Amino acid sequence: MATRKNQATLTATEKSNFVAAVLELKRLGRYDSYVTTHNVFITGDTDNGERTGHRSPSFLPWHRRFLLQFEADLQSINPSVTLPYWDWTVDRTVDAALWGPDLLGGNGRATDRQVTTGAFAFSGGRWPITVRADTRDYLRRSLGSSTAGLPTRADVESVLAVGTYDTAPWNSSSAGSFRNQLEGWAGVNLHNRVHVWVGGNMAEGMSPNDPVFWLHHCFIDKLWAEWRARHPDQGYLPTTATPNVVAFGDRMKPWNDTTPADMHNHLRRYRYDSAF
Repeated sequence: MATRKNQATLTATEKSNFVAAVLELKRLGRYDSYVTTHNVFITGDTDNGERTGHRSPSFLPWHRRFLLQFEADLQSINPSVTLPYWDWTVDRTVDAALWGPDLLGGNGRATDRQVTTGAFAFSGGRWPITVRADTRDYLRRSLGSSTAGLPTRADVESVLAVGTYDTAPWNSSSAGSFRNQLEGWAGVNLHNRVHVWVGGNMAEGMSPNDPVFWLHHCFIDKLWAEWRARHPDQGYLPTTATPNVVAFGDRMKPWNDTTPADMHNHLRRYRYDSAF
């Protein structure tokens, strides 16, 4: 069974293999489809209409399926590659190891927020931003410039303590909802706050333009797995047909073969490097 590791424990070879596989997907023209798909769903998902990838119970299984598809794409290039995760409760500074030139590259420069170091720097010619909202065709970051800092482990613990997966009205206003507090529309705000902290491309609907997207969402996925281990008697809600949202046995767009039930147990496909 594949093991997803903390990026802080990756060997030099594992880092190199991951970066090379991501760059090759980009060169082959297969990477940008993930950017487009994410943007279509984040802009189309609304509190009062159909919602699948965001603002909804299926936020977590949808992104788990998204990660699995991307990971399989990477493994078609190098079978040894698995997605690493970024534990932002520990690696919290702009000079943390993941921002080094051997993995994701560093912060954007002050003038235009362009990333100038690492394999994804525009000057290297291998990471043009082609799915974009404006003319800026380079990767941008503004690490730590938001007023809200990264979530702490205490923040995470407070969300993991919420015992109900989700609640009506199954959107960004759902109170007492583990999913909604993890997604970041309520409570201490975990997932959304990290997107804003990274800034630049990560603060847009086209956030997979920044490869840190995958490490961030891998950690969100890990937290869902940890919540399930802590609350074994609780599960995905809603379980029955509900207007505008995906119930436990419903198909999740854009896939024809995936339901939240299919995504409920990560151990059918992979494990994380720390037990829950």
